Amino acid sequence: MFGYRVPAPDQAMLISGGRRGLKGAPFRVVTGHGKFVLPVFRKTRFLTLAMCEAEVVEKCVTRQGIALTVRAVIAFKVGNDDESIVNAGQRFLSDQDQMSVLTGRIFAGHLRSIIGSMTVEEIVTERQKLATEVLDTSKAEMAKIGLHVDSLQIQSIDDGDTGYIAAMSAPHKAAIQQQAQIAQAKAKQAAAEAEQVAARNQAEYARQTAVVQAEYTAEVDRAQARAAQAGPLADAHAQQEVLDAQTELAQRQAELRQQQLVAEVVKPAEADAERIRVLAMAEAERMKIQAEAAASYDRVALDRMLIDQLPQIVKEASAGLSGANVNVLNGADGLGEIAAGLVGQGLTILDSVRTNLANGGAEKSGSDGPGAALQRYLGGQPNRDDADRSSGGPVEIE
Repeated sequence: MFGYRVPAPDQAMLISGGRRGLKGAPFRVVTGHGKFVLPVFRKTRFLTLAMCEAEVVEKCVTRQGIALTVRAVIAFKVGNDDESIVNAGQRFLSDQDQMSVLTGRIFAGHLRSIIGSMTVEEIVTERQKLATEVLDTSKAEMAKIGLHVDSLQIQSIDDGDTGYIAAMSAPHKAAIQQQAQIAQAKAKQAAAEAEQVAARNQAEYARQTAVVQAEYTAEVDRAQARAAQAGPLADAHAQQEVLDAQTELAQRQAELRQQQLVAEVVKPAEADAERIRVLAMAEAERMKIQAEAAASYDRVALDRMLIDQLPQIVKEASAGLSGANVNVLNGADGLGEIAAGLVGQGLTILDSVRTNLANGGAEKSGSDGPGAALQRYLGGQPNRDDADRSSGGPVEIE
């Protein structure tokens, strides 16, 4: 709109030609909003409120008399309050670039003053302290001209060819180099230890892998061996079971056969033996009676006849057994026992006759002679074959 002026956000509009401004200032200050300005009768100018920069490169002498070249950068701007704007407008409105030049000069003077009261060591090691002191001393002076310093940065400090700063830093450099070498040596040692640990870990992993592989291979081999032996072992177990069953069957058959032999052989043999024993006792009793009858004959003639007839007695006894059905169960021993029995029986007969003759021969010898008595004994002796036949079956001698 005609006559309506609006300043930019980083500008202050100064209106002159009308009422005076704050504290008798020759202009009014307008910021942040617009205002109608009568043409011809009023004049408007704009003062920047943006950030400005000033660079200072100044040679300063320290308290030790050592010349230093100090480079610093100052960031400043016109203050936001009306008083600062009025002060800055009255001084820099026509030539606003002079704000940077004047600010640099002001800070250069304060910088020389403060560095002159400090040592090189303090300046180098305490740059922030130097900047703070320069800001503090220049704050009031900068406020008078309407400027506000935001920051001061010391960019570099150079002692030229004197080499003081380098000499001052030499011990620190040596210590730093030493520390760097130590750190490098430690780093190398740590790297070597790490490599050794890695090598050991790799070797241990390789060993464990080899062990696991060996165990796996052994397990596979065992499984294969068990699988290969499963068939033969099963056959062997089956054969063993068959053999056990056959052995048990043979034992039962042997027990059954033994029971059959007891029933078929032993019991009949015992019965026949008992029958023979009874017959033998009866025959012995009869022979005793015959011997008592023959005792009346002459003792000597009877003894001679008995001796002469003994082979005939044995022969008759054996002839009686020749036709008998005799089962010999114990082989040659059984035959020996039969022969011994025949001879013993003959001797027993002879002893019996002698005894009877000795006891009663004198009493009964009147009627018959020894020959007649012996003939009666032999004639009256039962035939063994007939006895066996009458007993009902073959004689089994065990």
